[in-house]
Amino acid sequence: MTGTTAPLTLRIERMLPAGPEDVFDAYTDAEKQMIWFSILDERPGVVEIEVDLRVGGTQTAIWGADPEHLFRETQTFLEIDRPHRLVTESTGSSPDGLVMTTRIEITFEGRFDAAGDPSTLVTVVQSGFPVPEVRDFFVGEVWNGAFARIAAYLERSR
Repeated sequence: MTGTTAPLTLRIERMLPAGPEDVFDAYTDAEKQMIWFSILDERPGVVEIEVDLRVGGTQTAIWGADPEHLFRETQTFLEIDRPHRLVTESTGSSPDGLVMTTRIEITFEGRFDAAGDPSTLVTVVQSGFPVPEVRDFFVGEVWNGAFARIAAYLERSR
């Protein structure tokens, strides 16, 4: 294709230690997010989350180490099929002023781990990154960090 570039996309999967309903709720419920967002931090910092979980509704999250260095993200829910699939359009800004809008598609597939306990394969496909470095940061830091926090929350909730 000459003269055009395909949108930059990431795909990441992670097995989480709970059934799809619990994982979906941990990802979408504001009170649960408030817990897992800072579950691995020595100093919790700033975390504010509001969720209106309906098609056309939004989730707004503000977080950071201190009030002068905040990330902000608003996701608009495009599709909700609890507990199987969630599609959002996400507009976020970083403390350095970078603003970006992406599309996020998440699937939650129920499985059982080796001990026979429920688990969920979560697959994230996020598209619309402006440059490969930002996409790679989301793979290495953003999603891996979120998965580690959600897994810690789910382990403690058992």
